[in-house]
Amino acid sequence: MNLELTETQTLIRDTARKFAKEKVAPQARKLDREEIFPTATFKELAELGLMGVNLPTRYGGAEAGVVAYALAMMEIAAADASTSVAMSVTNMCAELIYMFGTDAQREKFVTKLTSGEAVVGSFALSEPHAGSDPGAMNTSAVRKGDTWVLNGSKQWITSGAHAGVMVVWARTSPAGNKGLSCFIVEGGTKGLIIGKHEDKMGLRSSNTVGLTFEDCEIPAENLLGKEGEGFKLAMVALDGGRIGIASQACGVARAALEASVQYTKDRKAFNQPISEFQAPRFMMADMKVQLAAAELLTFRAAALKEAGKPFTREASMAKLYASEMSNRVCDKAVQLHGGYGYIDEFPVERYFRDARVQTIYEGTSEVQRMVIARETFKLFT
Repeated sequence: MNLELTETQTLIRDTARKFAKEKVAPQARKLDREEIFPTATFKELAELGLMGVNLPTRYGGAEAGVVAYALAMMEIAAADASTSVAMSVTNMCAELIYMFGTDAQREKFVTKLTSGEAVVGSFALSEPHAGSDPGAMNTSAVRKGDTWVLNGSKQWITSGAHAGVMVVWARTSPAGNKGLSCFIVEGGTKGLIIGKHEDKMGLRSSNTVGLTFEDCEIPAENLLGKEGEGFKLAMVALDGGRIGIASQACGVARAALEASVQYTKDRKAFNQPISEFQAPRFMMADMKVQLAAAELLTFRAAALKEAGKPFTREASMAKLYASEMSNRVCDKAVQLHGGYGYIDEFPVERYFRDARVQTIYEGTSEVQRMVIARETFKLFT
């Protein structure tokens, strides 16, 4: 097992790290407090190839692989989790269209996502009453001549007010999960109504909205994959998306740990830096061990996907452990900062708020445990 990074992986990591430190981190606090969506930042990320890290250069990607993508996500997330989630969703949408789309769809939509022309992508699966259970989906798509007509609503859609390309799931038959199909919808399409921006606890510069489709007509050729295969496409996308969120969790936790190390070195009590006391040092030792374990789980899942091997269980393991680890580490970071960890002057309160959703989106921790248990039982039967 070779744990050394390749030249390409190192280049992607260093490129993302430089951009994160110079462009993303300095504006993160302002964006969070004022809920500003950083459109220009995403266009710059696209120019660096970071909106399609695992996609062929023919379609505007970096063609650097899944491990490189995880590394890039960690760097951007360490600077600003809000920026990283839109980057993650855009990469996920572009990969899904590349994997299941026609040549025409790839040429039109993948390139829009990787180039920044679409600004960002959106993944519209969840509904007000259908989150962990997509089989309960009510949004419908009816074939009408050379179009599909969509009606229904979606909820919790990342970047929904800004996305130029959306991947949307709708019911084309009443046959449960087998009745779901997947479609590509362009932002601004007639009949697509953007709901209110959600006032969230964290990820406040990440736009989150509901979507309503009222007789929204899209071309018949915007069906992604085959009719009735939507559930399969969703599961494939979510497997890869969980690597993205695990990477995000690692990045946020690393930022919280780094902030804690710096603060405890600077903060003095009883005539010495509090970093010299055993209790803070033991806390940070535990934080580091948990972070390293999460990173290794994430890299393993990414490496399996990159090698074309099954990675469903490993992606869920990485997402489960990394997201729960991030919450623990950020909680300890706030504790180590004392009262200063509870105010806006230091970034750990933002890390704490941003981390909370990581055990919820892209599949809750409970869903991850279901997936892991299911896949584990397969090993011994």
